Amino acid sequence: MLLGPDDPLPALPRRILVNAGSGAGKTTLAIALGRQLGLPHTEIDALYHGPGWVPRPEFLDDVRALAATDAWITEWQYTEARPILLARCDLLVWLDTPRRVAMWRATKRTLRRRFRREVLWNGNVEGPLRHFFTDPEHILRWAWSSHPRAAERIEQVLRERPELPVVRLRGPAEVARWRARLPQGRR
Repeated sequence: MLLGPDDPLPALPRRILVNAGSGAGKTTLAIALGRQLGLPHTEIDALYHGPGWVPRPEFLDDVRALAATDAWITEWQYTEARPILLARCDLLVWLDTPRRVAMWRATKRTLRRRFRREVLWNGNVEGPLRHFFTDPEHILRWAWSSHPRAAERIEQVLRERPELPVVRLRGPAEVARWRARLPQGRR
């Protein structure tokens, strides 16, 4: 059930997924919604990335444990984790950000993290910027190539789980308008 920012939700959500391409603002929105609704946020990248950017062997076990809890919000990423989380969520928020906006945000974030040597999950830091030219999985190349897949995933969800509310938000104004209609600090 595709909803816009002004449509009422059928019920107050307890388990929320945020879908978008890289750089669109998934984590930023998930953190803000978690605070607003009193839901614990788990950053899925922190579950996935081990030291040295190696996938953690416990990743799927951690995702199953998260999905089994009564209340959570997380980003809808990683092919093998998506069905586990989708089966338990009661709301999917789709940040349908234009590619140019997502790329601008991803570039700013990548540069900030690299120049500040920000420590990310499990001690990882962004690699050298020159890797953009040699690594097909570089975050900026990934952000560009994966952007259209967010919409493709939504099409599949609408077919497979037509009862699931999917809120489509196309920019900061719609995000703000939608969030203004949600309750504050519920547990």
